[in-house]
Amino acid sequence: MDEETQHPAEPGAGRLVCARCGAAAESDPPPLTWLCTVESGERRYVCEHCARTHLRAIESRLDSAWW
Repeated sequence: MDEETQHPAEPGAGRLVCARCGAAAESDPPPLTWLCTVESGERRYVCEHCARTHLRAIESRLDSAWW
């Protein structure tokens, strides 16, 4: 996974981007409408648009490769 898709250790250390579409978060920490998932021990953030589009797959706990 790219460094950009991980949450930065310190505020302002880097831009947080959506793991699905690459949209950049406007603020740090990300807006409350973004989702944080953990896959293979790594945090991944998903923007509001992608979260709404893939909500059923996310709630079913399907691996992101399936959606």
